[in-house]
Amino acid sequence: DRQTGKTAIALDTIVNQKGKDVICIYVAIGQKASSVAQLKKTLETHGAMDYTIIVNATASDPAPLQYIAPYAGCAMGEYFMNKGRDVLIVYDDLSKHAIA
Repeated sequence: DRQTGKTAIALDTIVNQKGKDVICIYVAIGQKASSVAQLKKTLETHGAMDYTIIVNATASDPAPLQYIAPYAGCAMGEYFMNKGRDVLIVYDDLSKHAIA
C-alpha cells in the first residue's frame, strides 16, 4: 500500500471542503517535517488553512508524542462536533502510530 496516493486523496478531500462549513483536522504522525511543511503550503495556496487544523508529531518527536497525536486530533474534532459543526479528520499515517 506504499506510494498509492492516499495522502494526495486526503489533501484533495480537504481542499474540496471549501465553502462547506466543515472543520478539517489533519493529523500527521511520524512524517518528515519537510513533508508536513509542503502539505501546509499546498493547503495555504488553496485557501484551505482557513478551516483546517494541522496536528503534527514528526518522525523526530518522541514516541509518546507520536502516540498521543491522533487522540489530540480526535479531541479537537469532538469539541467541534459537540458545537454542532461537521468535522473531517485525516490520520496520516496510522501505521506510524502502531509503531509508537
